[in-house]
Amino acid sequence: MQLTNQALGAVMMALQNSLMNQTDIVPVLQGFDFQSTDDGLVVNNPPVVEVDAQDENTSDATAVFEEFTK
Repeated sequence: MQLTNQALGAVMMALQNSLMNQTDIVPVLQGFDFQSTDDGLVVNNPPVVEVDAQDENTSDATAVFEEFTK
């Protein structure tokens, strides 16, 4: 069984959120609700990463997030 691009994106968003907030990633990963599909595993409850709207890197972060949530 493999992770779909969506599930991989959810893992990456959890990692990014953990790094930005200096928090433990384990509880987030343990809380993932996985569903098996024909394409692989998807995460039904991916994490939400909030980005400061005044940050000059917001457009880059938003583009990355949107790519993983397709």
